[in-house]
Amino acid sequence: MAIKVTMPRLSDTMTEGTVATWLKKVGDKISEGDILAEIETDKATMEFESFNEGTLLYIGIPAGETAPVDSLLAIIGEEGEDVTALIAAKSAPEKEAAKPESDNTPVASETKKEEKVTPASLPEGVVIVTMPRLSDTMTEGTVATWLNKVGDKIKEGDILAEIETDKATMEFESFNEGTLLYIGIQEGNAAPVDSLLAIIGPEGTDITGIAENYSTDGPTESTEPAEEATSAPAEEVASVTQEASTEGTRILASPLAKKIASDKGIQLTQVKGSGENGRIVKSDVENFTPAAQTITAPAEAATTKAPTAAAPVAKVFVPAGEVLTEEIKNSQMRKIIAKRLAESLFTAPHYNLTIEVTMDDAMKSRAIINSIPDTKVSFNDMVIKACAMALKKHPQVNSQWKEEAITINHHVNIGVAVAVEDGLVVPVLKFTDAMSLSQIGGSVRDLAGRAKNKKLLPTEMEGSTFTVSNLGMFGIVEFNSIINQPNSAILSVGAIVEKPVVKNGQIVVGNTMMLSLACDHRTIDGATGAMFLQTLKQYIENPVTMLA
Repeated sequence: MAIKVTMPRLSDTMTEGTVATWLKKVGDKISEGDILAEIETDKATMEFESFNEGTLLYIGIPAGETAPVDSLLAIIGEEGEDVTALIAAKSAPEKEAAKPESDNTPVASETKKEEKVTPASLPEGVVIVTMPRLSDTMTEGTVATWLNKVGDKIKEGDILAEIETDKATMEFESFNEGTLLYIGIQEGNAAPVDSLLAIIGPEGTDITGIAENYSTDGPTESTEPAEEATSAPAEEVASVTQEASTEGTRILASPLAKKIASDKGIQLTQVKGSGENGRIVKSDVENFTPAAQTITAPAEAATTKAPTAAAPVAKVFVPAGEVLTEEIKNSQMRKIIAKRLAESLFTAPHYNLTIEVTMDDAMKSRAIINSIPDTKVSFNDMVIKACAMALKKHPQVNSQWKEEAITINHHVNIGVAVAVEDGLVVPVLKFTDAMSLSQIGGSVRDLAGRAKNKKLLPTEMEGSTFTVSNLGMFGIVEFNSIINQPNSAILSVGAIVEKPVVKNGQIVVGNTMMLSLACDHRTIDGATGAMFLQTLKQYIENPVTMLA
């Protein structure tokens, strides 16, 4: 019986592979353990051995060609066996073939696996809701909070859940109406985009088998409503305990409101929500003032809440000689930061250029500008404005690499790196070159504030052509950043330092700042990057030129 062999996943990050060399040819006898081919992955060139024996009847990917994981690599079977039908069907999805165990399954039995749930096969009125793609870089999402439970009536436009993406926590609304019949991803759990999130349909509809046949990874969570309150992971025990009152009634609260309440020791049962359906939001917790209930609260908290809340709290004091470790579950944002920066560092040939800028005139100009009522401009705003103007003169720096061609951006969208609790986000100032200093200052403050509250929209973090990262406010004098791809460069801004400098042959006290430009050598040559920094230095040292 002929067996399909697919392009294997030989590393955790591998999405496609290149056949470097075939060590067997069509017609060769294959024994289990024989090396079929050498396959080039994203990390190394590795030997791929056969888990089957027979005759090599077909080669699907010639040497030198690249194909996605799970593509048809070869067919092994009995000598002279007709595999025409299998070759014709090679484009059909066969996810199980990527694993060695499933390579041993005869192809003839695979026809039984075609019974998958499709929209046409669903009972009337039943709709499958999948994990949405809420940002351009999102590959999976985490359900932060379910705002409905199994059995609830859902109207079009109702908020079903809050979903944590790689950039923010966002509300996900229903585009359908009916009864929530099934929850496929419980709070705190992550799943890839397009995974089964929920099933909505007429009340009482039998949905037996729908979830199991829709999911590619087997059965998901149970449909029993009672499990919703017990399925949260241990890391979120403190927040889960605040989601139910003593009567078992669910309390609706945003993740940020829960965190602030937990930090301040506020019981959400005491807070009145001002959001949709009485949902508690950030402002409700921040404006909460304990009333008469605070007299009786300590006794109750001491007996019921304290043990639960204390569980995830790290020890304040660790005796000498005691080994103590703590694991913190990676958020979606942290996972994506790790993935994107690793991809950037290991794919883009970085080099760094550093220049020292005199800040005396910039400091004087800023003081004058900020003396105007209702005007506030930071040094970072001045750097961003200078970058926008310098990029117009050196568009090669405002570019991105593609295999076929280099894209030169003649519009300037500057991304501003903002540190948030879970990591780093980069809101984007669209058409920065057309903005005044005060407009840049106001926009940066607005974007940074909403970034820290996870209120940025995905569209506000897309489309950057250049990035600025500033650690000067933390006293960092000089540092090098990793390029925020698909940008070709990122500017690292250090602190302003007062030190002795030489002016007109005399040693005087001056203020200087270090700027470091990380460049992608595929798009920006050293001389191009150096000329950009020279222009940037001239603008910053002579702020009046930015007003022209």
